[in-house]
Amino acid sequence: MTDSVKPRARAADKRRRLTTEAARVLHEQGVERTTLADIARAADVPVGNVYYYFKTKDELVLAALSEHSAHLDELTGRLDRLPDPRDRLRTLIKAWVDQREVAARYGCPTGTLAVELDKRADGTLDAEAGTVIRRLLEWAGDQFRALGLPDPDDLAVTLVSAYQGMSLLANALRDPELMTRQGALLLRWLDSLQAPDQTA
Repeated sequence: MTDSVKPRARAADKRRRLTTEAARVLHEQGVERTTLADIARAADVPVGNVYYYFKTKDELVLAALSEHSAHLDELTGRLDRLPDPRDRLRTLIKAWVDQREVAARYGCPTGTLAVELDKRADGTLDAEAGTVIRRLLEWAGDQFRALGLPDPDDLAVTLVSAYQGMSLLANALRDPELMTRQGALLLRWLDSLQAPDQTA
C-alpha cells in the first residue's frame, strides 16, 4: 500500500512544483518567451516528464492561472478573518504595495498575463485570466457593499483599476516607490468614503 502511495505523492509533488514554477516563470518571462524546458528547469523536473503532466504549454499556462487563483483565494481568505471590511481593503492595498519590487520588475502577475494572452488569436486563455480578475472585483465589491457604500461594484473597479495602473507604471518606469505613493493615495481615498447615513 505504501509503495503505491509514494509514486502518487511524488507525482503530485512534481505537478505542484511545475504549476508553482510555471506561475513564476511565466510572470517573469512572459508566455511567448517561456519554454517548457524553462519551467522544467525551474521546477527541477526532467523536461521529458513535463509532458506526462502537461501536454502543451497552454495547459501549463492554465495551471499557472489556477495558481494565481489559489493565491487570490488564500489572500482573500486571510483578509476575510479581519472583522471590518474597510480594514480588509486597507490590508489588501498594503499587500499590493509590499509587492512593489516584484511589480516594478515584472508587473502584476495576473494583469500582465491577461494582456499578453489577449494578443493571441484563440481567445480562450485570456478569458481564464479575466476570470481571476473578475473574482477580485467581486470580492472587493462585497467589501464596499458591506460598508453600505453606494455603487460598490464601481468602487471595486476603481480600486482594482488603480492597482493595475500603478503596477503597470511602476513596471514601465522601473520605479517601485511609485506604488508606495499611489498606495498611500488609495488608502486616503478609501478612508474618505462614507456611507450616506454616516455623512450627516
